[in-house]
Amino acid sequence: MTAFLVAGCTSDAGKSVVVAGLCRAFARRGLRVAPFKAQNMSNNSAVTPDGGEIGRAQALQAAACGLVPSTSFNPILLKPGSDRTSQLVVKGKARGNVSAKNYIEHRTQLREVAAACLEELEDAYDLVICEGAGSPAEINLRETDVANFGLAELADLPVFLVGDIDRGGVLAHFYGTHQIVSASDRARIKGFVVNKFRGDESILKPGLEELESMTGVPTVAVLPFVNGLWIDAEDSLQSAIGTSVGPKLAPVGTERLKVAAVRLPRISNATDVEALACEPGITVVWTDDPRDVLDADLAVVPGSKSTLSDLKWIRDTGIAQAIVHRARNGQPVLGVCGGYQMMCTTIVDPVEAGSPDPVDGLGIFDARIVFHPEKTLIRHPNGAYEVHHGRVEYSGDPAWIGAEGSRSGACFGTHRHGHLEHDESRRQFLREVAELSGRYGFVLANDTSFAAAREAQLDMLADVIEAHWDLDALAVAVGLKPSQKYQD
Repeated sequence: MTAFLVAGCTSDAGKSVVVAGLCRAFARRGLRVAPFKAQNMSNNSAVTPDGGEIGRAQALQAAACGLVPSTSFNPILLKPGSDRTSQLVVKGKARGNVSAKNYIEHRTQLREVAAACLEELEDAYDLVICEGAGSPAEINLRETDVANFGLAELADLPVFLVGDIDRGGVLAHFYGTHQIVSASDRARIKGFVVNKFRGDESILKPGLEELESMTGVPTVAVLPFVNGLWIDAEDSLQSAIGTSVGPKLAPVGTERLKVAAVRLPRISNATDVEALACEPGITVVWTDDPRDVLDADLAVVPGSKSTLSDLKWIRDTGIAQAIVHRARNGQPVLGVCGGYQMMCTTIVDPVEAGSPDPVDGLGIFDARIVFHPEKTLIRHPNGAYEVHHGRVEYSGDPAWIGAEGSRSGACFGTHRHGHLEHDESRRQFLREVAELSGRYGFVLANDTSFAAAREAQLDMLADVIEAHWDLDALAVAVGLKPSQKYQD
């Protein structure tokens, strides 16, 4: 039973997508593969079929393996609610909030949880591909580490270190990480992986050769920068202000739809807008400018890990006024989860905000939201899911999706993430948006499939991995036979 760890020199070095590509590549060889991330810190989450919560990236990696999401793939999830505290989710269930200091108190228990989950996966699968968290060079955190060298030591894992050359300084990142960690951790590093390379590899080669002579560690892969990767971007850096989402396909008709997605400070499940972006003729851009919100054909207020804090922010920035203006003038607005809650009449949040006093929302929906300590975790048959503490205690508006959510004029609200990934639901919504916006020249494509787009992205990742990383050599390095095949 075999496992190895893919760590990164920095956050957003590409660990998640590299692991997803490796999962798909080895699964295509006939191996029974599972992903594993002992500890994730992200507000982009997914709900498993049994009602647990895991990082969105591990749900994508599970899909790359041909598996449904499982809490065993990401047993520890930290969801930042402020700069100092995070909600701790263990085996899919919230365990309260922790700070960086008191997190240490949970160290022994969490290591045991992670070790038990990894052992179970190793027993059930031919190969487990583990993803690290942040950077393993944070030696101040080594004693409490669960996801990087702490995990590698616990499970005796070989480590492959990914660096993002697109940011510059990748050789220094590799060398510095190698040198700053302990001798025992250093010995676990079996290869460097250059990610997002552009240009002539022959120019890079002398640097890699010298790096190997200095560290004794070979560079096992130089992965090119891949244009067109956009699905399930987990890291917040992928949803930066001004960033355009998706493939930006040419319109079928004579007009495009412009979507302004509000980049909240505590944004949660930013990936919801990707389903809109997969349609031809739709431009989705992250923004914090109320003028963009006013100018768009559709404004989207996404989920939030701190609804009242982000509600104050949209008021301070003028975005709240722009959203209310749109609602009054019959211009489409979509609120998802926390964004939906902000658009309601009142919010009572003794859980995340710690206050029993009602706070005025934007008043677009005639609904009252009350936060409960027990989190709602639901996975719907079409793949949509809910993950929220706030509940609708009263609503005077018609429901939007079945008996859930709200509809008022040109405004739509729901607690469901991923609802628009369902193709016919998305098409029906966009037909209404186009009509409400007066974009009669916008024409929907009949054959757009979000699921197919996701599969194509995973195959593209696997193709790149296979073209630039010797997987037979990797298999041997981690204890498999080259080109090993397994029968179901």
